[in-house]
Amino acid sequence: MKFGGTSVGSAQRMKNMVSLVAAEGDVMVVLSAMSGTTNSLISISQSIKDNEPANARKQIDDLENKYFDTARELLSDPDLHKKAEEGIKNIFTSLREYIDKPFSLKEEKEVVAFGEKLSTMLVILYMQQCKYDAVLLDATEFMRIDENGEPDQKFIKENIRKTLNENPGHKIYLTQGFICRNSKGEIDNLQRGGSDYTASLLGAAIPAEEIQIWTDIDGMHNNDPRFVEGTKPVNELHFEEAAELAYFGAKILHPTCVLPAKYANIPVRLLNTMEPEAEGTRIFNTAPTRKIKAVAAKDNITAIKIKSSHMLLAYGFLRKVFEIFEKYQTSIDMITTSEVGVSVTIDNERNLKQIVEELSELGNVTVDRDMVIVCVVGDLEWQNRGFEADVVNALKEVPVRMISYGGSNYNISLLIKKDDKIKALKLLSKHLF
Repeated sequence: MKFGGTSVGSAQRMKNMVSLVAAEGDVMVVLSAMSGTTNSLISISQSIKDNEPANARKQIDDLENKYFDTARELLSDPDLHKKAEEGIKNIFTSLREYIDKPFSLKEEKEVVAFGEKLSTMLVILYMQQCKYDAVLLDATEFMRIDENGEPDQKFIKENIRKTLNENPGHKIYLTQGFICRNSKGEIDNLQRGGSDYTASLLGAAIPAEEIQIWTDIDGMHNNDPRFVEGTKPVNELHFEEAAELAYFGAKILHPTCVLPAKYANIPVRLLNTMEPEAEGTRIFNTAPTRKIKAVAAKDNITAIKIKSSHMLLAYGFLRKVFEIFEKYQTSIDMITTSEVGVSVTIDNERNLKQIVEELSELGNVTVDRDMVIVCVVGDLEWQNRGFEADVVNALKEVPVRMISYGGSNYNISLLIKKDDKIKALKLLSKHLF
């Protein structure tokens, strides 16, 4: 069971979360930092880097007081409350020591890791107050990334099992999400997907019967509820469908974090701590077929068209195009080709000027900014007749710059102008659902 920052965002929410955990029993619980804490720690790090010690001290004092208040509200047992106050003082004393010493990315990662240490320390004390059979495991003992920043799954599997064998027979195992050590043994983090990734990696390593991601949303919806009224959670998704939706804008999940669960064939369930009785979304390898499930949109897309008359049908043209994007470490979302050219989309303009300059040597280049990729996800295996026609017909009133279909069995992507995004999402909901 993984709980995000809003699920542990206050003393009351921590109490609600512990009730959910206790009702389940035989669980490993992965916690994020309290909502707002990681941002505060990043801001403190910035103040230290900018050589603003007074500002850093004030931010640290404010954050420490927030934790004293939370501990007071959470823990009525005087001994446990005293223990919490001592723990908070120790952590914030350590935090203040960073102000007067050299501060690099290594130190920043150590500072940011305090958030998960604080949330798990408070929650384990509250579990002890409730007399639950719980133990706190230090994630930095078994979560590790390799020199490429990728999870060292062999190390994780061996060391979580070793840690569990050293702490046998408990009903609840509690640990930190997001934080880990790197190949040099330094404190680091999992970056993409954060605590969700921790839960998926640990669920696969144990292995668990199910991985539950608890947030403040009742699952993945069939469209974006911020723009479209009457959206509904999708009850069941294939791992591939969930990854497509996550990649193309469904913020509830990071596309990378479900991979360990997918390969271990362990279902993932997305649930809502505010509505624990809601069914949520179940993601697994054999989801129902022959249905369009959901729509997502990815903003801030730039389209680039390279047209080259003298490269007509020439082999090597695409290789030269892709080598330029590879050189500038810029990934491509969509691609469509014709006999004389190619159109691609990117979501990172950092090296756009250099990319366009080099592409111009291959042909005429045009750039369209402020575009949106709308992604329709479901069982879109090409022999399922009519599904792609339904999608295109739904958008007959919207100008479409590119369509990508057939690259996967699970999505159709359409590139449109930012100004048409909400209209497109509403039309797709109306026609498809």
